[in-house]
Amino acid sequence: MVQIAPVKSGPPPVSGRRAGSETDARSAPLAPRVPPVWRELLLIVLFYSGYMVTRILINDPGGTDSAYAHARQIFGWERATGLDVELGLNEFLLRHQHLAFAANIFYLSAHFVVTLGVVVWLYRRRPRHYAWFRAGILAATALALVGFWLYPLAPPRFMEGFGFVDPVVHFSTPGLYSSGASTAMANQYAAMPSMHAGWAIWCGIALVTLGRQWWVRLAGVLYPATTVLVIMSTANHYVLDAVAGVALIVVSLWASWWAYRWSGRGRTAAQ
Repeated sequence: MVQIAPVKSGPPPVSGRRAGSETDARSAPLAPRVPPVWRELLLIVLFYSGYMVTRILINDPGGTDSAYAHARQIFGWERATGLDVELGLNEFLLRHQHLAFAANIFYLSAHFVVTLGVVVWLYRRRPRHYAWFRAGILAATALALVGFWLYPLAPPRFMEGFGFVDPVVHFSTPGLYSSGASTAMANQYAAMPSMHAGWAIWCGIALVTLGRQWWVRLAGVLYPATTVLVIMSTANHYVLDAVAGVALIVVSLWASWWAYRWSGRGRTAAQ
């Protein structure tokens, strides 16, 4: 007669794979979750519309006097410290009409096209990092409105007494403010901080830190560098505008990264 050994009672064995996955779940960041496309598009449209309307409504109660006074102040600081490279870049651009045309088109379009392209790339290819990158640029852009309000600033192209020349007007080429409608719908005294520089460095940080191909990382270096050269040579911004825009983005991204990291750890520990 065959005897059958008694079955031992107790909890079922846990496979190594399952145990490992539970340990990984506690230590790993949250799984990538991106909001629906329609919600993100609506958020971008509403935020940017509100940003532009607010930027237009922020006007200097005293007229443009303070904006020009701030421009003289900025240019004086830069001359005293040797940072006043804008005039030299502007004069160089004016000697090369085809280069000036390209710079004007770049200033008109790249600010929107490249930034939107990087947003789509993050959403589709780097979903784990999308939320905090999106929060960083939105926070920085909202904070920039405070700078526009507190420190209205006339761009260099308005300072003809310093020798600056607007290449859009000089060569009669397309530009961001070349039409009457765009001029009327924009606050041209909102130059500090430069969000052209800020958005460009945001794109650069995303491409350099998250890009896997060498050419993606190279584009992340070249694009913000080109943007800074363009905004100064076209007499739209000063050096200090660009520095302020870059600093604002860097601080906002750093704060956003820490906020999402802390939030993710808290939710993961609670699971």
